[in-house]
Amino acid sequence: MSATRTNQAAAQPLDPDSRAWLRDLRGEGAARDEAISRLHELLLRATRFEVARRRPTLPHLRGNDLDDIANQAADDALMSVLGRLDSFRGASRFSTWVYKFGLLEAAVKLRRRAWQGREVPLEPESWSLFSSAGLGPQEKAEQSQLLAVLQEAVDAALTPHQRRVLVAVALNGVPIDVLAERMGTNRGALYKTLHDARRKLRRHLEDSGHAPDGRLGEEGA
Repeated sequence: MSATRTNQAAAQPLDPDSRAWLRDLRGEGAARDEAISRLHELLLRATRFEVARRRPTLPHLRGNDLDDIANQAADDALMSVLGRLDSFRGASRFSTWVYKFGLLEAAVKLRRRAWQGREVPLEPESWSLFSSAGLGPQEKAEQSQLLAVLQEAVDAALTPHQRRVLVAVALNGVPIDVLAERMGTNRGALYKTLHDARRKLRRHLEDSGHAPDGRLGEEGA
């Protein structure tokens, strides 16, 4: 089956509102301009919602800064939506699909702003961050042994690049979009690096008789 026929099969019947959105945004003249204006307003509501939701975690940012971030995120989300109209398959309402672009763009910009001016740690600050509090002497000793095995696996099984990415995201909590920006790459490339690193670690730990630790694959928020 061709890619075109596969895409057609995957598409869902569109509701009237979604059809109207797509018709106007693909049109010309005043109708398209008015649709773009409405689209930007919808995205701005989404970005302002996400900014307000995350505001307690960013006490150093003032109201004007947050409003600027919301507007910049809405602008960028608008361009992203307009460039992806053909990817809308109708699985949800168009407005719902669009809203997610605003939420994602605002979240990315807020994470980047939170790390602005901060050094991105690419080496482990402390493997003890994985330690659990309240353990008894025997459990603590077992955990220390497991962490030592894990550290040895990271050093032995991974390439320097895989190690830097894994340590930054999983151990030091660097958001993956922030890391991608600092390293001059993209999220997809880093996700591929993390996937390969997890696979190597899993094999190394299994060969040494230890269960893999799934936390090493989690993305920093």
